[in-house]
Amino acid sequence: MSSESTSASLRIDKWLWTARFFKTRSLATAAIDAGHVRLNGAAVKPAREVRPGDTVDLSIGYQRWTVVVCAIAATRGPASAAQQLYRETEQSVQRRATEQEARRLAPAPGSDRGERPTKRDRRQIHRFTDNT
Repeated sequence: MSSESTSASLRIDKWLWTARFFKTRSLATAAIDAGHVRLNGAAVKPAREVRPGDTVDLSIGYQRWTVVVCAIAATRGPASAAQQLYRETEQSVQRRATEQEARRLAPAPGSDRGERPTKRDRRQIHRFTDNT
């Protein structure tokens, strides 16, 4: 990989940004501070160094990832290069697929509400509720 750094470690917030898990380093730092990122099973601070072979557990919204660091990049590159920086574990792939299927079968309450009622809909609702 041509963008690989000569150093064997990198700050975890910068690595998460270069691996394209987050759009900005500040978002990566906020996730780390909120406890959504663990390195080798332990909570970390944004300045913690990550090295090839380390295991990173992270939660982004509904998705939970477990990845093994394969390489360290000096700069943020294209998505194809970013995917070479890590390898997702088989358990993580299976867990994400299972959770995605569960969300599809049982969506979060209120997610099916759609748009707010129109004036006509509100009138019908009031007619229905006022007659009871």
